[in-house]
Amino acid sequence: MSDYNKNIVEDPLAVYSTHFYDVGQQMILLFGGIGALKLQSNVVSDFDLLELTRRGIPKKAILGLIKKISLTIQELAGVMHINERTFQRFNDTDFVKSEYSEKAIELARLYARGEEVFGSLDKFKLWMKTPSIVFKNNTPFALLDSSIGFGLVFTELGRIEHGIFS
Repeated sequence: MSDYNKNIVEDPLAVYSTHFYDVGQQMILLFGGIGALKLQSNVVSDFDLLELTRRGIPKKAILGLIKKISLTIQELAGVMHINERTFQRFNDTDFVKSEYSEKAIELARLYARGEEVFGSLDKFKLWMKTPSIVFKNNTPFALLDSSIGFGLVFTELGRIEHGIFS
């Protein structure tokens, strides 16, 4: 066996961990980084995301997210299933409840994944607001009011990434 072959990792888990790290780190950056999320270290696994969800996300980080992905508070409220006024009543430093934080994390994951697939956040944002036959002439964003809708959009991203056209 050559020295070159000794340095090759053949464990598929290594690939998945690397992929999560790339998308996961981009997702964290959409919130404004680990400082904005008030984290002690980077999020490197789904278990870290689970803990982040349970703890909640600071309102200020969620505001940073919606600014970067060009959403209004009204659009965010629709995705998170929270009254717009209720969300606005949180102080910027308050941690938003886990059920709302989970939706914000899913939104950030989707936009990070979309940026990866499209190669540009701006291209992905445009795609999210463009009606598609695949989604029965709805925009992909219009589906984000349910977890099933998120799944449909993630699935379509996978199809786009692999060149499968519907």
